[in-house]
Amino acid sequence: MDAPPTTAPRTASGPLAGLKVIELGQLIAGPFAAKTLADFGADVIKIEPPATATSPGGDPLRQWRLLHNGTSVWWQVQSRNKRSVTLDLRDADSRETVRRLITEADVLIENFKPGVMEDWGLGYESLAAENPGLIMLRISGYGQTGPYKDRPGFGVVAEAMGGLRHLTAEPGRVPVRVGVSIGDTLASLHGVIGILMAMQHRHASVSAEAPKGRGQVIDVALYEAVFNCMESLLPEYSAFGAVREPAGSALPGIAPSNAYACADGWVLVAGNGDSIFKRLMTAIGRDDLGADPQLAGNTGRVARVADIDAAIGTWTAPRTVAEVLEVLNAAAVPAGRIYTAKDIAEDPHYRARDMIQSVTTADGLSVEVPGIVPKLGLTPGAITRRAPTLGEDTEAVLGALAPRPNDR
Repeated sequence: MDAPPTTAPRTASGPLAGLKVIELGQLIAGPFAAKTLADFGADVIKIEPPATATSPGGDPLRQWRLLHNGTSVWWQVQSRNKRSVTLDLRDADSRETVRRLITEADVLIENFKPGVMEDWGLGYESLAAENPGLIMLRISGYGQTGPYKDRPGFGVVAEAMGGLRHLTAEPGRVPVRVGVSIGDTLASLHGVIGILMAMQHRHASVSAEAPKGRGQVIDVALYEAVFNCMESLLPEYSAFGAVREPAGSALPGIAPSNAYACADGWVLVAGNGDSIFKRLMTAIGRDDLGADPQLAGNTGRVARVADIDAAIGTWTAPRTVAEVLEVLNAAAVPAGRIYTAKDIAEDPHYRARDMIQSVTTADGLSVEVPGIVPKLGLTPGAITRRAPTLGEDTEAVLGALAPRPNDR
């Protein structure tokens, strides 16, 4: 769909329509959380620093990676469905304007270093005194408390501290990063979950004393969001003293699950279910392994994973990825190719699921962007606005602010 180049207030009908969100974050973690809310109808007002003689202004992500006419095409994903207002938070009058915006808001999202909001007079206690129903999402490297809270923290450092980076390597080789900012995104999604739970609590706490219900602070640490997804890492160490080590493309303790070389690339095969394993062995002509009682359960397969991997690899090596997938799909064995951006753009399933959509930038460039996740049956999300140019909505948003008593 082509999102209209409009600066008018949103008239979205998604499940979050009517929810007003102020976004003070930059780059990835906070803005991704706000983008997710905006996709489902929330009116997100993004506060950005204005341009100056020495700075282009705006969220730095506007200038990250590949640019078109000076603006990142990534920006068209991260800031779709948002409105942009320019205010210099170093200025007292601008901070007062932000405070007035927050007074009318349901949700505030920030991802500054702990203490910055308090230094600006925008700490939660101060804001909640005027807006008791305010929900404030705070994303930081190490959280708002604890001995590391004042350290600068980026997602990549959180991935290391959370335990992920140690595992993303071939044995004996340097750990590598996941190719995207996964630590930031995991924190964002945890933040969105927190906002939705806090909204439920706010609805349930409506009373005569709290007509909008009670808001609260959501404290998300980047490293904790990563750590929360580390599965058995800590329990295995706690119970057995086992330190999980990197295993390349394999999934240690679960077999077979690995990447196997084909004649023209690589294929991922997950044959680790008991019945799936038998079907896999039949498909590759190794019924002897499929019928081996020692391999009937995962524990036995893990003990002989090298033999199993060798058998699968021997079968895939002379075949193309397409040939392998044709056989394994017919046998109902989970398998897939390793997709590039080109593969994604050309894949009919992505198109059928509306996961590739088109937006038109302010200067007329048509750009394909990821569609909406998750898919709600009754109240789906939608891309209704292109990403804003810097300060595009300042006049409209600030002009609609309720006047203060001394303004009358």
